Amino acid sequence: MRLQEYLKLAANRPLGCGAIEFPPLPALRGNVIKGVNALALFSADSKRLLRRIDFTLLLAATAIVIYGLVIISSATHINTPGEERFWFVQRQGIFAVVNAILAILCMNFDYRGLSQHGRKLYLFNLIMLVAVMLFGHAALGAQRWIQIGPISLQPSEFSKLIMIICMASVLEERMGRLNTLQDLLPIAVYVGLPFLLVLKQPDLGTSLVFMAIFFGMVIACGMPWRILTLIICAGVAALPVLWQFLKDYQKMRIMVFLDPNVDPLGSGYHIIQSKIAIGSGMLFGKGLFEGTQSQLNFLPENHTDFIFAVVGEELGFVGAVVLLLLYLIVLWRGIQIAKDAADVFGRLLAVGITSMLAFHVLVNVGMTTGIMPVTGIPLPLMSYGISSLTTNILAIAILLNIHLHKQKFIW
Repeated sequence: MRLQEYLKLAANRPLGCGAIEFPPLPALRGNVIKGVNALALFSADSKRLLRRIDFTLLLAATAIVIYGLVIISSATHINTPGEERFWFVQRQGIFAVVNAILAILCMNFDYRGLSQHGRKLYLFNLIMLVAVMLFGHAALGAQRWIQIGPISLQPSEFSKLIMIICMASVLEERMGRLNTLQDLLPIAVYVGLPFLLVLKQPDLGTSLVFMAIFFGMVIACGMPWRILTLIICAGVAALPVLWQFLKDYQKMRIMVFLDPNVDPLGSGYHIIQSKIAIGSGMLFGKGLFEGTQSQLNFLPENHTDFIFAVVGEELGFVGAVVLLLLYLIVLWRGIQIAKDAADVFGRLLAVGITSMLAFHVLVNVGMTTGIMPVTGIPLPLMSYGISSLTTNILAIAILLNIHLHKQKFIW
């Protein structure tokens, strides 16, 4: 008889009855000892689990999210009237917590199981992107969003992480066997279909992220550098032809990158105001909630694509460097996790995620400072956006999961 049965018997006995006849004490003692041993074993396994968590990556990513909430609050509170002045930061904070809980749940599963669902995820990805073309709604000149109740989702953001998983499952069996262009062609076609669907929306920025993920993962898979050099040369030679396929606004973005004053009140307005904001911040910035370009609404999209300009204006060079150091820590841990992964699939996953994050940071910071064309790529974990935040938090969770299982963990 177990202790629970003793307690139940004691609780249900009639009033006035005498003492209950318990079985011999050794039986109870044995059950208690078993329970204590099980508790001790669980405690020891929990400590081993905690020791395997990459707290450096976890704390750096968390710091970026909190950093982002502060800057979003500063960038949006003055432009939103009444009680809704902190609507953006509250919404971002709620989804940050929800996604953090989802990430914790993901930690309970072994990432290796994802490799078995590559084909299903690829099909789901195509269906999702086609659904955007058929049922999505347009904003800012592009049809990229699907409305689900009060929430507007951007499937192309989720598509990036899904394609990393799908590519890792395909390349896992081709490790070290991408020696010729013929070997690379099936992978290029595999990635090319969702790439074209995203480009059709049109979403040039996310399409470029697909290319960064593709090259990062095939290089990790052993593609020779001579093939990469050949592809780059062919791409440069094809630029005059590709120029003919760009839309007018995309051509104008490239022209204002070379000279923003070509259209200072139109396509060049964003980059001009961004450079003014960053430059005016100088060393220590103007202070939180004190920026003129962001607070007076001169800087467009100051809580999304151009949030780095708000950091530069209000926190200065020091605040920008702190943020970039946090991103550097995340990328460094991503590279280390890829090197230490227990299997090829985990290594490719980590490389794909790190390539995605690195490209996002490079392009976003580059476009806000005027050294790269404006492409509409958000700053990961920092820019406002439910789809982007969810994708990046889940990407960090996968990296943590790979690190957690770099040696098989036995419960």
